[in-house]
Amino acid sequence: MNLDSLSNRGVRAAGTPLRIDYDAFMEAEEDRYHPEDNPSGKLPLNIAENRLSWHELREKIEEITRGTSIPDWVPGYTSTRGAPEFREAAAHFLARHLTDCAIDPERLGVSAGATSVIETTCFALADAGDVAVIPAPCYPVYRQDMGNVPGVERFDLVTHHEPQEIARGPVLDVEHLEGALGEIEAAGKRFRMLVVTSPDNPTGGIHRIERLRRLAGWCIDHGIHMVLNEIYGLSLLDTDHPDIRMDYEGAVPFTSFAQVMADLDSDYLHLWYALSKDLGISGFRVGFLYSLNEALLQAYENFNLPHSISNHTQWLLGKLLTDDHFMDGYVARNQERLTGSYARVVRHLKRLDLPYVPARGSLFVWSDFSELMDGASEEAELGLWKAIFREAGVLLTPGVGFGHTKHGIFRIVHPCVEAEELEVAMKRLGRFVRGARGA
Repeated sequence: MNLDSLSNRGVRAAGTPLRIDYDAFMEAEEDRYHPEDNPSGKLPLNIAENRLSWHELREKIEEITRGTSIPDWVPGYTSTRGAPEFREAAAHFLARHLTDCAIDPERLGVSAGATSVIETTCFALADAGDVAVIPAPCYPVYRQDMGNVPGVERFDLVTHHEPQEIARGPVLDVEHLEGALGEIEAAGKRFRMLVVTSPDNPTGGIHRIERLRRLAGWCIDHGIHMVLNEIYGLSLLDTDHPDIRMDYEGAVPFTSFAQVMADLDSDYLHLWYALSKDLGISGFRVGFLYSLNEALLQAYENFNLPHSISNHTQWLLGKLLTDDHFMDGYVARNQERLTGSYARVVRHLKRLDLPYVPARGSLFVWSDFSELMDGASEEAELGLWKAIFREAGVLLTPGVGFGHTKHGIFRIVHPCVEAEELEVAMKRLGRFVRGARGA
């Protein structure tokens, strides 16, 4: 590979994998498990996709495309912040299903997927070299989403070491932010953004709204932008399910940060959302910024042309999102399927006596395999991860890149395969664990 023809940026990109498990995922896809055609094939449980409800959405989308004429605005140019018709539909959907408060469509920006929303927001709010603080563990590819173009640096804020410390939920509080601020300023840098995901990736924890309100007040006082990523806001679990209810002490309802934004009315508070996880349509590439900051929205509109969504996609999904009868039922049925999928994984982990963080939402189980490692290092973690893939044919997401201090914790994506495949994967994991223990 000749790198001399590239810019310095191009050289860095060519030599930096998007994520550490990407090549393994492609290998798994080429040797995918099939109960009859390839029973010894691979089972990838590492990509954050929900495939449990696509059959239902597909039928509805096909119904829309068969029975509805395409309007005249679709083939032409429209607002680079998103077609007004689609922003109205999205605002209706968000207010009804996610935020439980009014959403002004004029305060929405629409881009081609969550990655575009993150990149464009960071580009408009921060300068190269500024710092975004993210509580660890957290989604590894934030580093590229924020850094590749905007040049924003990621600061992993560690609030705990052992998974059981967050068994009751995330513990991020103002004291943690004070410590991060001191460390960042001592390095001569600017703490520009706080990014929080709720429900969380990878732990599935929900940040309590009272604590988010405290954090928001602190950020406003310090001139720091606070962004809530609620991309899993409708991927909630029924914690009263008989197989998992003993894991929880009391209810922690999901409450959207949009309600804090409405109360505090600040230029420093923002919300990210996308349809990729809750609707399981990552390939449609639809993400949203919601902000009350008029200057940010204007900058976003001017930057967003390369990230615009196809008008046909906006029209089609606008029809879907405003079908209240269908969407009400879909959200409920999808949460039921997610709960069943999550419970299946947890049942196996309990039998294996493997620790995990009780999730209240998201698509994940964050589980501790560290007892099986030879030493407590990144090298040992990757060695165990590769062994599980090589010997069991199950691909998990390693903890490397999530910014956490403890090695040997892996992310299991439970709804990215059907129930029968998930059962096969968990049985394979069980055999591997018992073999590693010498049982």
